[in-house]
Amino acid sequence: MQAKTAVLLGATGLIGNHLLHLLLEDDYFSGVRILVRKPFPFTHDKLEIGITDFNNPDKFKQAIGKGDTIFCCIGTTMKKVKGDKELYRSIDFDIPVHAAQWGIDNGFSQYLVVSSVGANAKSSNFYLHIKGSMEAALHALPYTSLHIFRPSLLLGSRDEKRKGEKLFQAIAPAMAFLLRGSLRKYRSIKAPEVAGAMLNAAKSGKEGLCIHEYTAIKALAG
Repeated sequence: MQAKTAVLLGATGLIGNHLLHLLLEDDYFSGVRILVRKPFPFTHDKLEIGITDFNNPDKFKQAIGKGDTIFCCIGTTMKKVKGDKELYRSIDFDIPVHAAQWGIDNGFSQYLVVSSVGANAKSSNFYLHIKGSMEAALHALPYTSLHIFRPSLLLGSRDEKRKGEKLFQAIAPAMAFLLRGSLRKYRSIKAPEVAGAMLNAAKSGKEGLCIHEYTAIKALAG
């Protein structure tokens, strides 16, 4: 099998951290390059750590380097950006889209990104509008394979504390039976399952645009 290289953005996040370890443990990718803002306290024979400035186009593009597949799990919250919508957009829209654009320039053929259930560029909800706009921008790029993952509430432990999320995480699984039919996509899902689904989607060889919501993510996670 020809050696393949994966690039991962968002390796310190809830999904990204799980995905990083899966990528390092799996033989499908011979090399894994992560892009981070500051030193990353972890080493592995397959791991390359690229410290970059995501606001500097030249450095960002250079840090992406050459490879086959880009995984983008990057995202923020209004709390982290202190309500600054422009800063929020620069993280949740600009970084994924720029990474995808420069990935094409650098020869990548596959792009996988975490979006959100309900993403819609025409939505009046700021969060869903940003995610939908990001998806629309990616659709226009000539990737052989584009996988968009739309999870609802993520289950898992975060380093940061999010008001109300711990409560929702506790009750969401018990309420899942109420979400049936077209509402099934709003069921909560474990972050490791999303990570596993992303890796398996990348290994599937499926071409074209693939949008994965709850049922598809669960099936891919195995």
